[in-house]
Amino acid sequence: MTMSPSVFAQSRVTWTPVDPVHSRMESFRRVVNHKHGLQLKNYHDLYDYSVSDYTFWKDLWDYEGIIYSEPPTEVIAEGRMKEIPTWFPGAKMNYTENILCHDGDSIACTATREGRDTTHYTFRQLRLMVRDMAAAMRVHGIHVGDRVAAIVTNHIHAVVIGLASASIGAIFSSTATDMGIQGLLDRYTQIKPKLVFAETEVVYAGTTVNLIPKVSQLSKVLVGRGTGNFVLLPSTKTGRDADTTAVDSSLTLSSFLTSGDKRPLTYEQLPFGHPLIILYTSGTSGPPKCIVHSAGGVLMQGKRDVLLTFEESVGDTHFQFTTTGWVMWISMINTLSSGARLILYDGSPFHPSPEAFLQFVNDERVTYLGTSPRFIAEIKGKGIVPKNIAPFESLRSVMIAGAVLTPPMHEWAQTMFGSRTQVVTGLGATDTACGLMNAIPSLPIYAGEFQARSLGMKIEIFDVDGNSIEDSGEAGELVCTRPHPSLPLAFWGDESGERLRNAYFSTYPGVYHQGDFVIKNPVTKGFMILGRSDGTLNPSGVRMGTSEIYSVMEKFSNVVEDSVCVGQRRPQDQDERILLFLKMKPGVPLDNALVLEIKEAIRVARSSRHVPQFVFQVEDIPYTVNGKKIEIAVKQIVSGSTIKPSGTVINPKALELYYKYRDLEPVTRSCKQSHIGAKL
Repeated sequence: MTMSPSVFAQSRVTWTPVDPVHSRMESFRRVVNHKHGLQLKNYHDLYDYSVSDYTFWKDLWDYEGIIYSEPPTEVIAEGRMKEIPTWFPGAKMNYTENILCHDGDSIACTATREGRDTTHYTFRQLRLMVRDMAAAMRVHGIHVGDRVAAIVTNHIHAVVIGLASASIGAIFSSTATDMGIQGLLDRYTQIKPKLVFAETEVVYAGTTVNLIPKVSQLSKVLVGRGTGNFVLLPSTKTGRDADTTAVDSSLTLSSFLTSGDKRPLTYEQLPFGHPLIILYTSGTSGPPKCIVHSAGGVLMQGKRDVLLTFEESVGDTHFQFTTTGWVMWISMINTLSSGARLILYDGSPFHPSPEAFLQFVNDERVTYLGTSPRFIAEIKGKGIVPKNIAPFESLRSVMIAGAVLTPPMHEWAQTMFGSRTQVVTGLGATDTACGLMNAIPSLPIYAGEFQARSLGMKIEIFDVDGNSIEDSGEAGELVCTRPHPSLPLAFWGDESGERLRNAYFSTYPGVYHQGDFVIKNPVTKGFMILGRSDGTLNPSGVRMGTSEIYSVMEKFSNVVEDSVCVGQRRPQDQDERILLFLKMKPGVPLDNALVLEIKEAIRVARSSRHVPQFVFQVEDIPYTVNGKKIEIAVKQIVSGSTIKPSGTVINPKALELYYKYRDLEPVTRSCKQSHIGAKL
């Protein structure tokens, strides 16, 4: 698809570095030049070196000061799969040891709940909490390779559980507390955690939610399938211990910690590629795939961004607004290795008000703020001007990621936070647990564009035939044509690697395929993401799979014959929304009562984020000749494209039914959940 030059009509500079020569990125470039006798002149030269010589990764290892007990024998070697090599063979290290490399009474974490009950934890306190948690885990039989799961808020418990697990060599996996019971079962019945930590009561947007019924259902399934105990966390509202009578094989957090023997904190020395964490794909076809990421890969890529992109160190404060179910949670944990302070925020940024949230950012002297386009759109829609609320004297960077940030919104945000603050947008992925495109402190920023590709990430743009079209002015598929350390190790349970290969390396054999539609600005060398190229839903930057909707729809098979679920985002829309199309059984109408019943079933089984904004009745659902439901074409049509059906479409006229839905009301901050899509 050739893009009009108007795509970059707003390629205006929004921020320029004041002193680029003294940025850490430039310092690193000079280190590399001196070390190897090179003459790399700027970031683009450094990037080219980083994707042409694997020695770059050893340069990064040295610069980051990776702590190890045994050094690597080489940088890269053949792996279990040809597409995914073994990195730093021979090295022995521990993720938690690298994260807790600072000690003393400086603050490591500041934990707060919707702006109340703020508690500070020093590095010394954090280390002792991890020690006690790890000791209790060992007493309860947790060993290298065991899985530890947590259904937790973004608070101090999550950090302690995750770091304690990694100190032992156990594999951690967390989900947000608003995940529905079926979503939890889809994930945890696959990985069979030996321990599950769970919140029992949370407060969100001022509302208290009792989680005991959900945790009770989960325990009835998981206990007996490898889970030994459920550890119930105290109430986030009152701090009181939970009632264990309703949850099978459960004990309170206090009793769990008391059972520990307070043995010294020891760090299991493990290979660079030892599993650290299990994240989850959006599950567009079947249950979510369980992505296993390595400790070394997550650490090395994370420290790259902490040190070179965000330039963080002792005295800085890092605030990434996130849940524990998003890849950004594990990414932010890497910040502790720099000595910077983490803000752990549990709750809604809109309660009691966006103004209070922004005042909190100012009062806590935040230097790095990570947020989403949705939050920026919300405060803009409410007429809130951040720089009129507080001076933000400490705020150095605002990273807006998780969804497409439009050029006008980018420019507005930069103006509203002021010229002292660098407002940037970045692109990462759950699949790679790292930044693919990132902020570069030594380069100018252009509205709506990613500044450049991250070091070591050989990102290219391919057409459908696998030809590189990066400099052609055309949009295409984002691919990574060279391995890097945070490629996923495996999908849990995929012993042969076939599912992993099919997921990432089958579209272009041997080449990692991200699934994003991207275009490069030939003038600025920046990039713009035009959306997902697959059927993944991405409202407000929260990726989710259509299969999670379809599995709920199976409960309505007595009245619904078929369905197709897609995301809609047109040029005039500020966000993506979910549309659900239903082909009803003969003689069965789609009325308001049924729509409300379907939405409630989706909310209970999944989450409120999964609930479609519109539900429409259609006469037919498009399929390929091999029986695959065609989501991508429907998504492109309702988002404004005109599609010429290929020969693989068995019922091409079905696609014509969806063109009228491109004229729905625009997606704005004030769009409410429509009960039925009866009017256009």
